[in-house]
Amino acid sequence: MKFEDYKFDEKIVLGLMALGFRRPTDIQHKSIPNILKGEDLLAVAQTGTGKTAAFAIPVIDMIYLKKKRARRKGGAKCLILVPTHELALQLEMVFKKIAKFTSVRIMSLIGGVDQQPQIDQLERGVDIVIATPGRMFDLISQGHLRTHQVEILILDEADHMLDLGFIDDIKGLLHNLPRRRQTLFFSATINQKIKKIAYSLVRQSAIRIQLSPKDPVAKNIEHAVMFVEMDDKRVFLERIIKENPDDKILVFVRTKVRAERVCKAMARVDIESLTLHGDKTQEERTKVLGKFRRSEVMLLIATDISARGIDIPDIQMVINYDLPDESENYVHRVGRTGRGRNKGEAFSFCAPQEREKLEEIQSFLDKSIEVIPISKKEYKEITKPLKREVKENDISALMDEIEDLKKKRK
Repeated sequence: MKFEDYKFDEKIVLGLMALGFRRPTDIQHKSIPNILKGEDLLAVAQTGTGKTAAFAIPVIDMIYLKKKRARRKGGAKCLILVPTHELALQLEMVFKKIAKFTSVRIMSLIGGVDQQPQIDQLERGVDIVIATPGRMFDLISQGHLRTHQVEILILDEADHMLDLGFIDDIKGLLHNLPRRRQTLFFSATINQKIKKIAYSLVRQSAIRIQLSPKDPVAKNIEHAVMFVEMDDKRVFLERIIKENPDDKILVFVRTKVRAERVCKAMARVDIESLTLHGDKTQEERTKVLGKFRRSEVMLLIATDISARGIDIPDIQMVINYDLPDESENYVHRVGRTGRGRNKGEAFSFCAPQEREKLEEIQSFLDKSIEVIPISKKEYKEITKPLKREVKENDISALMDEIEDLKKKRK
């Protein structure tokens, strides 16, 4: 079935054709008809399978159709909640591209930027609001964001939002929304605790869609792990990057301090990179993602802040410089490559002190990750440049421990 076979308004089809969308993916094929019928939906599918378009296309079509018939004004008709600023901005971009030839008005509400332009836009009128919880609740309390006409509530990467502790806020929001509304819940992973909460947010008749539940990672991603010492990781990273000079590579590290340290280490060997983490302002983060998206810089070093839902074209490789503390985050990290029909590679460095994390990840995936063997002779040859430098094992470990303590106290 092709998108042109659906009974979408011709202006929606024009937007899809302009984006090169011809046929729906599995999650889109299963979700779109139910959303168009007004059903509540709980959808869990692998990263990179087209979840955003699965709800964006039918929602834009429904709102545009009603807008043409009634020409209504007032508050937003659709409210989409997401866990991060980057995901909000990305969804805004996707929605605007699909709705390009329609009169549907779309905006994102995020913190870290001046709220006055957002207030002004809300006052002019908007149909779809994509928001992070903090800024959304601020503008609701100030009376600038009116929710009395919301017909569709969408929670994207919902498990992460609920896991972050927004459940009470979301339940409070539900009391301020019309009872007769449609609720859509989309995520890449879900555990039993979050599933129970999710079921409490939708109608009992909600449609449940779960694709490939036994394999949460897309099949077109090749996985491999290398066993290396913690302080030798940078030289192995340098080697991979120089062996793949034309690849766009996303590197995940454990802390903000590590991100900046790895960036400096790459600069010392003439490799340009950018960093993305929570210490950067929203303006800086947007600028960094823009440069990486446009391939102006081919290496991005990030903390897990960017693992959720970010869709950057043509990332050929994801490298787990540090293994994630939570096994589920491995899925979200590596899901930044191999999106759609593209193939991708996911490499992980595993230090001796990370072996337990690797076992947890493999248990979560229910399969082993291929080990890249490195002989003692080869290892010695690769790390030879480091022997001429002053080793910083103790200082490095101490810095990381301090950073971890700060995170736990927050």
